[in-house]
Amino acid sequence: MTQGEQRRDQPSADGGDWQRDVLRELGGSAGGNTSARTGTGDGGGAASVRPGEPTLRLVHPAPSRPPVTTATAAETAGGDGEASGPQGRHHRDERGPASPDLMSGTRAADEPAPERPATPSVPARDPRLPASPAPESSPTLDPRLLLALGRPLHGDSVTRRTGRALRKLTSSVTQDVAEQTRIARELQQPVTTGRVVAVTSIRGGVGKSTVSALLGRTLNHYRHDPVLTLEADTALGTLPVRMGAEAVRWTCADLAPILHPSMQLTDVTDYLVPVSDGGWLLPASRGQVGPPLDMTSYRKVTLALRRYFAVTVADCETLPGEVARTAMDTAHARVVVAPTTAEGVGATRQVLDWLARLPHSALATTVVALVSNTPDTLLDDRTAAGHLKEAGVTVVTVPYDRHLAGGGPIRTDLLAHATQQAVLRLAAEVMGRAVRVR
Repeated sequence: MTQGEQRRDQPSADGGDWQRDVLRELGGSAGGNTSARTGTGDGGGAASVRPGEPTLRLVHPAPSRPPVTTATAAETAGGDGEASGPQGRHHRDERGPASPDLMSGTRAADEPAPERPATPSVPARDPRLPASPAPESSPTLDPRLLLALGRPLHGDSVTRRTGRALRKLTSSVTQDVAEQTRIARELQQPVTTGRVVAVTSIRGGVGKSTVSALLGRTLNHYRHDPVLTLEADTALGTLPVRMGAEAVRWTCADLAPILHPSMQLTDVTDYLVPVSDGGWLLPASRGQVGPPLDMTSYRKVTLALRRYFAVTVADCETLPGEVARTAMDTAHARVVVAPTTAEGVGATRQVLDWLARLPHSALATTVVALVSNTPDTLLDDRTAAGHLKEAGVTVVTVPYDRHLAGGGPIRTDLLAHATQQAVLRLAAEVMGRAVRVR
């Protein structure tokens, strides 16, 4: 074995072909590295650049490393003129190609392209989504209370239902069909922009949320475009329960900062509660005491949602709350729910007088729902309706209904016949007024 062969088989005392590592890391920037790149040295003949070897070129400043002089690199290369031999190629394959950030040039045909390290992409946050985590879903009623409700009653007794069925056999249905057709035509009137119907009362517990739920379901049943029932009652209203929602998540206040003009209807409905028999619900709370809904949030939500829903029924807080007064002033039509009691009718008359003093009189677009919550009403409903009509409004009497008086989710198939007719008439009166407003 010759001396040159022994030198080729033995690694250098410094740990191998380190000058190639230096050239790979420094990119051959120093002009004195020419001899090392060409393989010429003190003790070896000229060795040309091997075909396919990458041409090293410094394209970015190299990181700070211990200084290596050109003379030292050339001297070491001269002592091992076979640095580009098989051992050098094997050493290069173990280390892999030079960093793509520090080199560029030609590659051998069989040498794979250097892969850049994957840069983790951070998706931009959708401005329509809330910055805070999504709220947790909350049940509208405790399961034990649902069991305590028992089986819901039909609004009409068996005797009354039997008598009505017999009367249908002997009477003409022509008049009834004509009336139903007229009401359906009123409810299905087309709208150019979303209409808002505000429902309020002078005090709580008179059936305001019940009337709102009945209106929302009736309009959704007859109309072919989207209908929304919105709760704007800050006092833990019962609208979600009456609408049959099992759980609620997003509230009106949660949705106010999320709404964006670029959102589609499918984006908006992701934040709403679908009603079992159609339509959508937006509650005001998750069944817990919290900050009340403010006027700014209410106006922003109702104004934005008018782009997606043909009709929005807003179950407002009782008067003279700020949100209720704002809703009554900005709605296209209004429903004032009055109990069939002397004090309830008297207070409702005061509300009507206040509506008449607004800058644009709202009495022309207001309907009063005179609700009876007990079968033993002392006040004559005709006298009460006449007193309210003196203010210049239309009054629709909603009779006592056993199914509605029981509380819990409303089932429209269990409503009394008189209740169904009264709700249809109320919805037709309201929709007729809402469409006429420009």
